[in-house]
Amino acid sequence: MQALPFATIAFVLYVAAAIWQGMTLFRRVPPRQGMVRLLGALGLLLHIPVVVKLVGASPGLLPGFTTSATLLMAVAVNVVLVASLFKPVLNAGIALFPLAGIALIAATWLPSQGSHSGLTPGILLHAVSSALAFAVLAIAAVQAVLVGLQNQALRHHHIRGIVQSLPPLTTMERVLFELVWAGIVLLTLSIISGLIFLDNLFAQHLVHKTVLSLGAWVIFTTLLVGRYRFGWRGMRAVRWTLGGCALLLLAYFGSKFVLEILLNR
Repeated sequence: MQALPFATIAFVLYVAAAIWQGMTLFRRVPPRQGMVRLLGALGLLLHIPVVVKLVGASPGLLPGFTTSATLLMAVAVNVVLVASLFKPVLNAGIALFPLAGIALIAATWLPSQGSHSGLTPGILLHAVSSALAFAVLAIAAVQAVLVGLQNQALRHHHIRGIVQSLPPLTTMERVLFELVWAGIVLLTLSIISGLIFLDNLFAQHLVHKTVLSLGAWVIFTTLLVGRYRFGWRGMRAVRWTLGGCALLLLAYFGSKFVLEILLNR
């Protein structure tokens, strides 16, 4: 199978979905959530076989930077599409759909080195929970940005534009904390399964991921405690969410990017 044509068409579909949803947010076109979901789903259908090919071609059981990125973005797109049927999170696709397309194109062009690790049910649980935690918290990051924009607009009495397109601020914040709750549960499962099933979670090649993931866990947990104990909301919630997501992004991709892309190892 030639991966590049699939990746290119998926990229176009993802970008089309993101553009329409973005124009909807700025009230340039009428909302067409069904069409946006269809475009995203078609992109995902083309995305999946490319991921399968890339993972199958990886020299080890643990994929490298670009393959990991496109795999995790496929999970994130799937979570957005499914969650949008129940919660107002489709706007997250404005950022995640194009990123998924870019990751897909990059993975077909840039080599990705894998590493060997015995795949057991425990390690599979760790991998799946880690991927889902990343996907849910990536959506939370985009949701936090939208909450921040909405909060600033309302603070300056700007009630046109995206403020009119988004749900009420209280609803947006409630969805944000629901995403953080789901993400922290999955992240906790990922950390616990890693401690149980990985030989040494603090080995040299894993210590950065472990420390940064624990740091993200502390940030998200503090945010939830602050929310329910002290009523944290608004820009404080936005900053804590984005800070935790930034640490998690470094945990998942930091060393892989440096070693494989910058140092070509």
